[in-house]
Amino acid sequence: MEMLGGFAVAGCLMYGGYAVVALNATPGQFFSFMTAFLMATEPAKRLARLNIDLNSQLVGARMLLEVVDSPASEQPDDDKPALKLTQAKIELRDVSFAYRDNEPVLNRMSFVAEPGKVTALVGPSGGGKSTVLALLLRFYEATAGDILIDGQSIAQVSRRSLREQTAYVGQDVYLFRDSIRANIAFGKPGATEAEIIDAAKAACAHDFIMSFPLGYDTPVGEHGTQLSGGQRQRIAVARALIRNAPIILLDEATAALDSESERQVQEAIEHLCQNRTTLVIAHRLHTIMNADAILVVEAGEIVERGRHDDLLRRGGRYASFFRLQQRDMGPNVIPMTATS
Repeated sequence: MEMLGGFAVAGCLMYGGYAVVALNATPGQFFSFMTAFLMATEPAKRLARLNIDLNSQLVGARMLLEVVDSPASEQPDDDKPALKLTQAKIELRDVSFAYRDNEPVLNRMSFVAEPGKVTALVGPSGGGKSTVLALLLRFYEATAGDILIDGQSIAQVSRRSLREQTAYVGQDVYLFRDSIRANIAFGKPGATEAEIIDAAKAACAHDFIMSFPLGYDTPVGEHGTQLSGGQRQRIAVARALIRNAPIILLDEATAALDSESERQVQEAIEHLCQNRTTLVIAHRLHTIMNADAILVVEAGEIVERGRHDDLLRRGGRYASFFRLQQRDMGPNVIPMTATS
């Protein structure tokens, strides 16, 4: 295209010179013509590139429309009865699940998370611990067995009512590009200022929030990038606290933190878990030493269960994991306080 433009300019120059010499055109006419031609060259180039630019931009538009037009991964089920809690007792009965055929992740897993107590799931990566939480929130449906809360099968109640009764804090915290106040209040739409502050205090976040010039109006940036990892985790705990849900799900909530941030977040989590049924996944075993029940999960099965001291005395898989971590981490441990 650039080459053709060059040839066109050269041709116009030759024709203009010929017109002046042989056809008695005036030099003023020649220069007027050339000026108009050169001024039209750049818009002509842009017009020629329009089709290329449109096609390149339409690729992104097509991808967006494919996502927008794709069917919902979860079909609405608000016509099902709502989950009604009395104690928030969680029970898994022979639950099996596989993401792909012939590759089971959970294999007839059964356990009970007692009301108002902390139940910890520990074990090597890939054992199925996070899958248990995903099934509890009904991101996936169990392929066999049943999950019950207070005797009600979660498959028979609406997802909305189930998720309204749970609060989740994970390792990767998602904060919206808004103020600290808005991110905490997201856990409870319409929350009052007093509720937001109380939740922040209980999450050990109030002091660092007030250290900012804008306080609770401080913007957190995209994905919370203007806050440290420990600060983001405490905001997430405050968001879960203000929700005041009877069921708490914690998935490696302190795994990516340094020791000081972990201590502060652990204190906030203790407030969060008080008098609530809590399921916690942990690789750092010192954080769940005082849990009411510890389940060791391997290859989708529970291979050991009990309290910390009992499991250590047995000298099984849990004891091996714990002693290995103690040797690597030294004496600095921050246990989670049991609720019983």
